[in-house]
Amino acid sequence: MTIVVDASIALAWVHGDEKTDAVEMIFQRIGTTGAVVPVVWPLEVANALTMAVRRGRTSPALRDRALSDLTEVPIKIDDETNALAWTATVKLADLHRLTVYDAAYLDLAQRRRLPLATLETALARAARASGVAVLP
Repeated sequence: MTIVVDASIALAWVHGDEKTDAVEMIFQRIGTTGAVVPVVWPLEVANALTMAVRRGRTSPALRDRALSDLTEVPIKIDDETNALAWTATVKLADLHRLTVYDAAYLDLAQRRRLPLATLETALARAARASGVAVLP
């Protein structure tokens, strides 16, 4: 595994109007060397895409195709996320004023000593402050 990837990157990859060269490069890298995510990632991605359907931003068919496509991407779900949710992750959330969900990505990047791919400003700022490399 070479990077931790958050939901914002996956969503930007799915939504054509948010996809950038940097996001495309991240997905090419993931396709080659894989990525790791906390257990919340599939739920966050599925929820965001479902909300996009409800708001009329995308169709149910596109959502379903995107979710199917994402199952083909070599992304591993971290087994330790839940065990640390009420301890290390909450402490990171408090320290950096993040949601616990975002803190889970930071915790994972710190534990695995991997860069973090995110488009979330607060999460990127917290990662840099913690010495974690941020992509893009």
